[in-house]
Amino acid sequence: MHDEPRTKFVGRGAQASPANRFEAVHAEADFEQIEADDDLLAPRRAVPTEFLADRSRSIIATNDSPDVGFRYSINAYRGCEHGCAYCYARPSHELLGMNAGLDFETKVMVKHDAPALLREALCRPAWTGEMIMMSGVTDCYQPAERRLRLTRGLLEVMLEARQSCGIITKNALVVRDLDILTEMAALNLVHVHISVTTLDADLVGVLEPRTSRPAARLEAIRRLTAAGVPVGVLVAPIIPGLTDHEPPQVLEAVAAAGAKTASYVLLRLPHTVRPVFLDWLAANRPAQYERVESRIRATRDGKLYNSAFGERQRGRGKYAEQIAQNFRVFKKKYGLDGSLPPLDTSLFHPPRAASGQMNLF
Repeated sequence: MHDEPRTKFVGRGAQASPANRFEAVHAEADFEQIEADDDLLAPRRAVPTEFLADRSRSIIATNDSPDVGFRYSINAYRGCEHGCAYCYARPSHELLGMNAGLDFETKVMVKHDAPALLREALCRPAWTGEMIMMSGVTDCYQPAERRLRLTRGLLEVMLEARQSCGIITKNALVVRDLDILTEMAALNLVHVHISVTTLDADLVGVLEPRTSRPAARLEAIRRLTAAGVPVGVLVAPIIPGLTDHEPPQVLEAVAAAGAKTASYVLLRLPHTVRPVFLDWLAANRPAQYERVESRIRATRDGKLYNSAFGERQRGRGKYAEQIAQNFRVFKKKYGLDGSLPPLDTSLFHPPRAASGQMNLF
């Protein structure tokens, strides 16, 4: 039996704060004596987001994982207010001395100098204009972007420098920057990938509480496509026993909206993502708990996660292959088995330096 959490945090995917695996001491609130006192607990259920300044002096990260299709990425935010219960990036917050649960979605590190840092990086002689992925870890269009506009600032620098980039997001806020994206697309400088986990708006409301609802994501695909911006879709993650029946419907819907290609990632539960997701599952889909856990194990050699390169994104075994085959069939049926046009990296030139000094060569 799985007990429901005593305190339901409003608008949050995580209902728990698992111990930081790098810390020796862990404090945990104990509501046992007051769990029936709704008046006392009510203020605790609305946990505000804190935005903390990230003083990093670099902005372009390098990746060498064989499972990831890009070398360079930018993350203007560390932590993500979207609060997706399954987010594989949650353990990264433990490196900052926080936890992978509520801290990850309520204590967001912000690189306020991100556009200036990018300008500086692109002006370095060693930089040659290789594609940069936006949102390699956390979503560049999470809710704070509406106010902080860091992603827009980064795109302005990229357009100026003719720097190619890819974008991955679950947020329809991406269409706010359609003016810049249209210019970049005309020069073959940008791809946008919209992540669509499910078409069930009620499920999204608890699984990905602060993301755009499915209808808004489909509309974003339509608007981007109509403006000439190449759009792909990530059905990510597919959750065995919960959303693994949905890819045919999702692929049909995104193809109708204008997406040109699609791929998927199987649910990943590394490190402290596991207790956060299982706690969410027990609280929000208790009747499906045993089935989901069993089917996850069926794709992971009896475990809840396998970190091996080449397997962690897709799983292994008969059930994982059934998911893969089903996805391939419907991907082809709806014309999503192609690829987006190649990005042009030959147009890159260093932007104007922050000092205003132009390059002589």
